[in-house]
Amino acid sequence: MKKYTPIILLLSLVKFSIHLTGNKNYGFHRDELLHLSVSEHLDWGYLEFPPLIGFIGKISYWLFDYSLWGVRLFPTLAGIGILILCCLMAVELGGKTKSIFLAGICVLAFLPFYRNHTLFQPVAFDQLFWTLGFYSLIKYIKTKDLKFLFLLAITLGLGIMNKYTMAIWGWGILLGLLFYEKGKLYKNKWLYEAGLISLLIILLNLRWQFLNDFPILQHLQALKEKHLDQINPFAFGLEQLTFPFTLTISIIGLAAFIFDQKIKKYRSIGIAALVTFITLWILQSKAYYVFAIYPVLFASGSVMIEKLMKKRPALIYGVAAFILLPVIPYIPKLTPLLPIYTYIKNYNKEEVEGRVSLTGDYADMFGWEEQVSLVDSLYQSLSDRDQKNCVIWGENYGEAGALKILGKKYGLPNPISRHGSFWLWGFGNREANVWISLGNEKPSVEYVFEEVELVKMITHKYAIEEENNIPLYLCRKPKINIEKWWMDYRKHIFD
Repeated sequence: MKKYTPIILLLSLVKFSIHLTGNKNYGFHRDELLHLSVSEHLDWGYLEFPPLIGFIGKISYWLFDYSLWGVRLFPTLAGIGILILCCLMAVELGGKTKSIFLAGICVLAFLPFYRNHTLFQPVAFDQLFWTLGFYSLIKYIKTKDLKFLFLLAITLGLGIMNKYTMAIWGWGILLGLLFYEKGKLYKNKWLYEAGLISLLIILLNLRWQFLNDFPILQHLQALKEKHLDQINPFAFGLEQLTFPFTLTISIIGLAAFIFDQKIKKYRSIGIAALVTFITLWILQSKAYYVFAIYPVLFASGSVMIEKLMKKRPALIYGVAAFILLPVIPYIPKLTPLLPIYTYIKNYNKEEVEGRVSLTGDYADMFGWEEQVSLVDSLYQSLSDRDQKNCVIWGENYGEAGALKILGKKYGLPNPISRHGSFWLWGFGNREANVWISLGNEKPSVEYVFEEVELVKMITHKYAIEEENNIPLYLCRKPKINIEKWWMDYRKHIFD
C-alpha cells in the first residue's frame, strides 16, 4: 500500500490546490447562507434537510468564524476524501499503480465534483458517505471482518443524518446483498445488529420529524410540484451523457462488477449501484443525486482498463490524458478560479442594460453584501428607541441568511423570514413597531403595516435575477395580528 501513497497524495494535492484558489473568490452562495444560519439554531432536524450540516457549520464557525475560505474547506476536504477512497477501492479490487492513477484522474476529471466540493452544502458530504459506504462493503466482502460491516452501518446512519437520499443508497445495498453469496448475509445476526446501529443514529431525527408533523413530506411535495414534475423523464439519463469520458469509465466499471471473473465476488456492489440509479430515475430525482455512485465505478473501471491493457500498460496514461485534458477549460465554470472580470471576458459574458447574466451558482454569490450594507445604513439611521423595537424581515432564506451571517459584523439584530426553516425560529420582537423589509413586494408589506416607505430598489450587476431590483422598505405600525399571520403561513413556507 505504501508504494501507492505518493500517487494518491499527488492527486489529492492537485485537487486541493484547485479548490484552494477558487474557494476564496466571489461570495457566499444563498444555500451556504442557509446552512450556516441553521448552525446558529442547532437541533435534531430542519424543515429542508437533516441536522448534520448544521453541526458541521458550527464546527466551521468555531474554527474559522464565517470565513468564506474556511467554510468551503469542509466540502473540499470531503472531495479529497472521495478521491482517496476511490484510489483505495481500486487497490482493494486488485488494481496496481496505473489503475490507481486512472481512478484518481477520473475524480479530477468529473466536472460536477468541482461545484459540489466548493459549496458548503450537504451534497459533498453525501457523496463522501456513499463512497465510504462502498469502500466499507468492499473491505467486508474481501476480509469478512465485522468491523467493516459496522463501519458500513455507521456510515449509513450518519449519511441519512446528512441527506435523506442516503436511504436510497441503503435500499440499493440491501438489494445488492441478495446477490452476495446468494443472500447468505441475511442469515447473519450481525447484519441486524449493524442495522440497529444505523437506526439508533437516526432516531433523534425521526423523533424530531414526528414532533414537527414530518415536514420532510411537505418539502418533498413542494420540490416535486415546483421542480421534479417539470423535469423531462429522460433528463436524468441524458444529463449523465454530458460527461461522456468519465461515463465510459463508469460503464466499464459497472460491467466489470457484474461480469468480470476477477471482480465478480463484488457483484453485489454493481447491482446496488444499478438499483440505486434506476430507483432515483423512477423517482424523477435531480440528475446530480446519482453522482455519488461514480467513484466506486471509476475504481472498478480503472482496474478493468488496467487488466485490458496489461500488454501495453503505458496506454493508460494516454487514457488518463484523454479523460482529463478536455475538461480543464470548463473547470472555472464550476469553481470560481478566475476573478469575475476575467471570467466574464474569457467566457464571453456580455453586459446588457447594465447587467451580466452569470450561471445560476455564480449569480447566487453576488449581491448579498450590498443588501446587508444597505439594511445596516437604514437601521443605523433609526433612533435608539426604534432600533430597540425593530424587526428585520427578509423575504427568502437567501436574504435572511445574508442578514444573519453577514450582518454579524454590523451588529444587526437577528432577521426573520417566513421561508423554510427560518419560519421555525419565529417572528422576533412581539412589541416591534418598526420593521425593515428586504425583498418583500409592496402588497405583502401593505397588508401588514399602516405606514410603508420605499427606501430603495436594490440592483446589482451580477446578482441572480430574483435578487436584482428588489425593494427595501421601512414599515411602521403593524395592523394585523402578527402571531396569527405567522402561523397561518405554515403551509406556504416552501413556496
